[in-house]
Amino acid sequence: MRLDPRALFLGASVLPRAIAWGSLGHIAIAYIASNFVKENTEAYFQGLLGNDTEHYLAGVATWADSIRYTKWGRFSKNFHFIDAKDDPPTYCGVDFVRDCKEDGCVVSSLQNYTSQLLDSKLWPWQRNQAAKFVIHFVGDIHQPLHVENVAQGGNGIHVNWQGHEFNLHHVWDSSIAEKMLGGNRRKTYDNAFRWASDLTDEIKSGKYLTESASWIDGLLLDDPIATSMVWANESNAYVCSHVFPEGPTAIIGQELAGEYFEKAAPVIELQVAKAGYRLAAWLNLIADRMSGGEKDLGEL
Repeated sequence: MRLDPRALFLGASVLPRAIAWGSLGHIAIAYIASNFVKENTEAYFQGLLGNDTEHYLAGVATWADSIRYTKWGRFSKNFHFIDAKDDPPTYCGVDFVRDCKEDGCVVSSLQNYTSQLLDSKLWPWQRNQAAKFVIHFVGDIHQPLHVENVAQGGNGIHVNWQGHEFNLHHVWDSSIAEKMLGGNRRKTYDNAFRWASDLTDEIKSGKYLTESASWIDGLLLDDPIATSMVWANESNAYVCSHVFPEGPTAIIGQELAGEYFEKAAPVIELQVAKAGYRLAAWLNLIADRMSGGEKDLGEL
């Protein structure tokens, strides 16, 4: 389903307040997915999430971040990433056995919450919660620094961005995307909606038309770990090529809003587009299974 731009403003009252990928990336990914899910998928998840507006995915896209530092949600703090113990830029690679923490990581969490979504014996509130985690974690795994161990995914590396000091993780989470879209003058949902609309057009008829079919090759609903490990290693490869092209120490204190931004921006755009398209495909598979008929992906 393609969203009507007017609905963004008509439905604004049903959207939660955004917290400061950052919110922009996660919400854009959810809107992209909304543009590619099938009608039965939309109906199923609108019912499960208790939201019959066009914003049913976007409205919960940042929920997992909003609860991770609460007393109740602290259990999920390690579920947003997997710490690849590699050596960029010499070697990049994610190994599930080596890198997933004992209490979980984004890869094992995608398996866990996908399994919960497929368990009709669970209470609806449990599957509702599982859906919100899955929507968020598909986004997380496409951010290169969510699949890297160096300096806690770049959180411990301080850099400059347009004259201000930030940690590198924040730059990849938020700063680059905001600059791509002309700053953060618009509200987060407004910016994310417009970005998602542009990327949807690129997938349907633009620069991603040819390659997008390959993005959902080999999706295995019965093996979420194998599927998400493909995504994780794909994201992690950018740590060597674009995040730390000259090594982690070389980037410390550098101004990144110039040449570094120009090289990184296309990566972020591509990863957000992939995440949204793959999220739609994943939700389609789940809805088909839960409706009682296993179907192939077909065309999104």
